[in-house]
Amino acid sequence: MSGLNRGPLGAITSLGRSTIEVISAIGRAGMLLAQAGVGLPSREGFSLWVRQMHFVGVLSLAIVLVSGLFIGMVLALQGYTILVGFGAEEALGQMVSLSLLRELAPVVAALLFAGRAGSALTAEIGLMKATEQLTSMEMIGVDPLKRIVAPRLWAGFVSLPLLTIGFSVVGILGGKLVGVDWLGIYEGAYWSSMQSNVDFVGDVMNGVVKSLVFGLVVSWIAVFQGYDLIPTSEGISRATTRTVVYSSLAVLGLDFVLTAVMFGDIG
Repeated sequence: MSGLNRGPLGAITSLGRSTIEVISAIGRAGMLLAQAGVGLPSREGFSLWVRQMHFVGVLSLAIVLVSGLFIGMVLALQGYTILVGFGAEEALGQMVSLSLLRELAPVVAALLFAGRAGSALTAEIGLMKATEQLTSMEMIGVDPLKRIVAPRLWAGFVSLPLLTIGFSVVGILGGKLVGVDWLGIYEGAYWSSMQSNVDFVGDVMNGVVKSLVFGLVVSWIAVFQGYDLIPTSEGISRATTRTVVYSSLAVLGLDFVLTAVMFGDIG
C-alpha cells in the first residue's frame, strides 16, 4: 500500500517544490529589477550604457535587417499570389506594411534579439559570477547591480525598438523589391495603399510600444538568468538556454495580450 502511495505523494511533493522555486525566482527577479532598473542611468554610467547599446544593439543589427529583408520579400510574394486572385494586387503595400508594423517586426525582432543579445548577456554576466568578478566588486564597494546589470537592462530596453523600426523599414523595402521590381505592380499604387491605410499612432506607435515591452522583458530575463545562475560551466550553459526559451515564450504570450488590448477592442 505504501508503495502505491509513494508515487502520487512523490508527484505532489515535486509539484510543490517546483511551485515554490518558481515563486522564489519571480521574487528574486522582481527585486533585481527594482534595484537595478529604477531610475535613469547616471552620468557616471552613461559610457557603460553606450557601450552596451553597441553590444546588444549594433551587433544585432545585421541579423535583424537581413531577416527583415527576407520576411518582407516573402510577405510580398505570398500576398501577391492571394491578392491577384481578387484583382486587388495594388493593395500589396498595405498588406506588407500592416503585417510588419503591427505584428511581424516587433515579434520576430524580439525573438532574434533574445537569441543573439539575450543569450550573450546571460553568458557574460554568468562568466563574471563564475570568475568572482561580481563578488570582487562588492568587496571594493561597487554595486554590481548598478555597474553591470543596469546598463545592460537599459541598453536592451532602448535597442530593441530601434531594431524593430529598422526591421520594418527594410521589410517594406523588401516587399517593394518583389512587388514592384519583380512582379510589376505599379510603384505609385504600392506606396499609395500604404500611405492611405497605415495610421501612425494606431499601427506604427503600437508596434513601438510592443517592442519596448519586449525589450524590457527579454533584457530582464537575460540579466536575471546570468545573475542568478549556478557559477559553473554547466550552470552558464543551462542559464543561457533558459534565457532563450523563457524570453521566446514571454514574447509570444505578451504579444497576444498586447494585440488583444491594442487591436481587439477589449475593455
